[in-house]
Parts: sequence; structure tokens; C-alpha cells
Amino acid sequence: MSRSAHPAGPRHADVLPEGHYTAPPTDLNVLDEKVWSRTVARDADGALTVGGIEVARLAEEFGTPAYFLDEADFRARCRAWADAFGADADVYYAGKAFLSRAVVRWLHEEGLNLDVCSGGELTTALDAGMPAERLAFHGNNKTTDEIERAVEAGVGRIVLDSFQEIVRVAHVAQRLGKRQRVQIRVTVGVEAHTHEFIATAHEDQKFGIALAGGLAAEAVRRALTLDGLELTGIHSHIGSQIFDMAGFEVSARRVVQLLAQVRDEHGVELSEIDLGGGLGIAYTSADDPREPHEIAKALGDIVTRECEAAGLATPRISVEPGRAIVGPTAFTLYEVGTIKPLEGLRTYVSVDGGMSDNIRTALYDAEYSVSLVSRSSDAEPMLVRVVGKHCESGDIVVKDAFLPADLAPGDLIAVPATGAYCRSMASNYNHALRPPVVAVREGRARVIVRRETEEDLLRLDVG
Repeated sequence: MSRSAHPAGPRHADVLPEGHYTAPPTDLNVLDEKVWSRTVARDADGALTVGGIEVARLAEEFGTPAYFLDEADFRARCRAWADAFGADADVYYAGKAFLSRAVVRWLHEEGLNLDVCSGGELTTALDAGMPAERLAFHGNNKTTDEIERAVEAGVGRIVLDSFQEIVRVAHVAQRLGKRQRVQIRVTVGVEAHTHEFIATAHEDQKFGIALAGGLAAEAVRRALTLDGLELTGIHSHIGSQIFDMAGFEVSARRVVQLLAQVRDEHGVELSEIDLGGGLGIAYTSADDPREPHEIAKALGDIVTRECEAAGLATPRISVEPGRAIVGPTAFTLYEVGTIKPLEGLRTYVSVDGGMSDNIRTALYDAEYSVSLVSRSSDAEPMLVRVVGKHCESGDIVVKDAFLPADLAPGDLIAVPATGAYCRSMASNYNHALRPPVVAVREGRARVIVRRETEEDLLRLDVG
């Protein structure tokens, strides 16, 4: 295979027309541990390994593109969150980040609960053996069928998202002769410092019932009067990919104020407070996420302090990390195809996947890292844009990064921190086949979600 260098144009950030990239690293062979799972390393030849297996072997067996999930790392992160919050709190893994039957079994074995937000996620959780009482059911527009299935299964909580849903769930529960445990999701007016489309606690969006104007207080009044409901607490979620705890402090204070209002008006102290998820991970070296024990202490201190000030007993805290658990545990492996230098700008590196396996760059302007992983290289760094093979100019995987100037077709490159939302949001755009998810652990690799085939596409197309 040829390793000829490409005339890739500029090499350094200070001559480029845009300003969101960084200067090239001094050694492109060094892995930033923050963005890779814990068993990832380079072998003596500079090739990436995960769980003790070289990526070239994985590519040969499972093909590319493919997601490779470090099972040992996933389990370790589950344990870290469970240990950080302890027996007096609840950790619900947010299934929307990535869900499969294997993942459900791992969660069960590691002692975590699970939140789901669709009938499909509910079915997957129950089929894989997660006890229904350890499930929370989310969603802004749950269908009557989904509610019936959740109530009949005995899910531990349904998070109510609207006034209509309060009545809908109560009606279903009464008809089925059940009393369903519920929480009310409130929007607390906190502006999370994140992308507009993943900030979820300001009033002008589809989730929850606003504290403003007394709407949340009215929702509590209605829920407390309905025989089919057992109102246990208040739920709040302020956004996603958040590093600053200040938003959680404001949110907790406003939720506790609502709890105090409920006590004063109804003589009831609600026993649960769910502060949601949204804790950020490292996608690039610029990101600095907190460890679970730091998050647990910060949230516990905030809630305890606010409850003491309000004269309330401290309720049981719940959190819902999804990305923070699965995000760092996986990477996407691609094979390099066309390499197109644009003099004075950057080099476009096309891979055999793209926005069908990672829509986040196009959707959220997300930043990612990328590395040459099939070998080492001493070539100078070149500025690249990693793009996919789809007929779309927005088909970008990594906007700006540095790869060795001797990069060639057939090389393997990997994008870390793709465990969350990439497979969950994958599509068949251009009739692409969604990649497999392969779990790797202690020298063994196994498919937990198989690659789609063209037969799968035709089977759904009934003509």
C-alpha cells in the first residue's frame, strides 16, 4: 500500500480561515486518555488495540464502519456511578443514549436502573430481563398503548410531561385497577450552557410543565386528586453535555421551593427528586468532565442544603446518566477512501461511513477527535476534515483535526467517544446499512447488534 504524502495545503492553525481548531499536536501517535475507553492502547507497531485485540483484526472480522464497545469500561463506569451515589440514591441509565439487550443485562448485573422513552425501549428492557420496578418511563407524547403496556408491566415510575398526560395515565391506571407511581417533570427556567437543541429546561421547548405562572404547582394539585396516581416526586432535566454544576444548583433550589410549596398547601412531603442527566464527556482534549463521585457529592450537597433551608427532609435523589456512561466506552472504526487536498484550506478525508452512523456533527455542530489507528506515523500533521460518503455537503464526521500527511486509502482511522447517540440516531440515508455494535472484552469480541444487510432493506420495502 502506498504511503506517499499528500500536498495537503496548510499545516498550522494560524494560517487558516476558521477559528475553532487547535494547533497540531506534537505527536499524533499519542492517545489522549480522556477521549478513549480504558482498555484502548497502542501495540509495539503503533496499531490501536481494545480489550487486547488489534483493530486490523477487528476490521477483518467485522468490517467497517463499525462501533466497538469496551464492555469492561462500560461495566466499570456503571459501578462507579452506583458506588458514587450509594444505596440512598438511584442511578437510572438513560437508554436513549444506546440500548440493546446486552446493555440491559449489563445494567442489571451492575445494579443500575434504566429509563426508557418509547414502547420499543420498554420492550427491549423487559425482554432482556430488567425488572419492571427498576424502569422509569419518559417521553413528551406517550401513546395510550405505551402507557397501558408500562402500567401493566408494573414500571417503577412514569414521568408525567403534560396536563393531558396526567389525566391519561390516571385513566389507564384506574381502568387496569392499578395505582401508578409517577413524577412530574418541570421546566425550571435554567439556561444550560449547551447547544440550543439539547437545552431542555427553558420554557420555550416541548418538555415538561413550567414552574413559571404556577403551572407546575397546578399539575401537582391535579395529580394528588387522582386515585390512579401515586405522586412520589418532581423531575427536572436542564440539558445535555453540561460541565458546569451551577445550572444544577439553580434547578435544585427551584425544585425544592416547589416541594416546600406542596408541603405548605397540601401537607404532603414528596419523597423523591430527580435531577436528570446531561453530564458531559470528553469528545476532545478541550473537554474536562467531572468524575461520578464529584458529581454525586456536588448534587447531594446542593439538595441537602436547599432542603435544610426550606425545613424539608432530604428526599431520595435520582440521576439519569446515559452519555456519561456509554459515550466514552465506544469508538467508530472507518476505512479511509478518497483523500482530496484543497490547497490553502485543508485535506478532505472520505471514509466508508458518515452522517448515517454519526449525525451529531451535522445536527449539533458536535466536535470529535480522530486518530490513525492501523499503524504509527512520523509524518508531519496535516489539517483534515473527515467526511462521509453520502450525497450531502453537510456529511461531516470530524470538522477539523490533524492526521499524518502520509495518510493513504486503506488506512484505518477511529473516532472515539461515539458510544452515545451515534448508533441510536443512525439512519439508512442513501440506503446505507447501519453498522454493527461489537462488544470487546479480555481478548474476545462479539456482535451485540448485527450489521444491517441489503436484504434487511428489501424486506421492509413491500413494493
